[in-house]
Amino acid sequence: MANGKRVNAVSEEETTTAVETQNVATKAPRTRSRSGNRPKLGQNFLVDPVAVQGIVDALGDISQKIVIEIGPGKGVLSDKLAVRAGHLIAIELDRVLAAQLRMRYNRLENVEIIEGDILTMDFSSMLGPRPGMLVDRSPHALPTTARLVGNIPYYITSDILLRLFSFHSSFDEVILMLQKEVADRLLAQPGKSEYGLLSATAQLYAKIEKLFVVPPGAFSPPPKVYSEVLRLTMQPRLAQLRVPEREFIGFLKLSFAQKRKTLVNNLKSSYPANALRAALKATGLRSDVRAEAISLEKAAELFRELDQIAKPLAS
Repeated sequence: MANGKRVNAVSEEETTTAVETQNVATKAPRTRSRSGNRPKLGQNFLVDPVAVQGIVDALGDISQKIVIEIGPGKGVLSDKLAVRAGHLIAIELDRVLAAQLRMRYNRLENVEIIEGDILTMDFSSMLGPRPGMLVDRSPHALPTTARLVGNIPYYITSDILLRLFSFHSSFDEVILMLQKEVADRLLAQPGKSEYGLLSATAQLYAKIEKLFVVPPGAFSPPPKVYSEVLRLTMQPRLAQLRVPEREFIGFLKLSFAQKRKTLVNNLKSSYPANALRAALKATGLRSDVRAEAISLEKAAELFRELDQIAKPLAS
């Protein structure tokens, strides 16, 4: 979890497979070693005060904001957020860590610890009053959006990002620490080998900015990879691109179904061949083009053209 994340290298195929899954998978339970101190896969806790301060500063003025923290771990980041945020909601999967955090912040009325799985959370419900809350947040004073921060567990990066995008209207800004390889994928532009479904989906929902790189030495124990902190400002482009959300996401998944195949080969199972030829010609795309080579604008144009010419074939 954040401040205590598992580090597994994420391959392109693993990332693509995770993003293509329509129903986000539930995280597998973590098994503990005999010592009971850390999961077998290992946790890497952020300990560098410079990196911690950089993440907190990236959130800006949060004095009147609800801040949701993914995986507070031992509370290194939470300590600073607690004194800055209007209300801090920290979500921790580990039962022991969650209990320790409740004891640590039990005197702070603006801090709420939730023990649970980030992949099953209904973020929209967190913006309203809930039973048992210590802080009076009357409806007229409630923020309409929250800011989210976290160090993403590498092995479920795609699942978490998909979950966040599905609740994009609940956030105005998201600050995430990711494996640098995955961060580069989110930032990749069409035509680059790193550009794929994860890139297209992220850029459909958010403006993405690179903030700073975090070396392995910033964690204890040090992982084998570099991390990178990104800012995602939620700015969905669905209206601008004139595409319906669910259908266009499905179209992108189909387009990137097998990255080594051409766009036509990926789409032909769902669209008639004559419709594909006509749509490609109308949008000025070559018949051998791959999904990674076209921009979101061009993908949306092709989607609209196909929608006019022929509806997808029944599966």
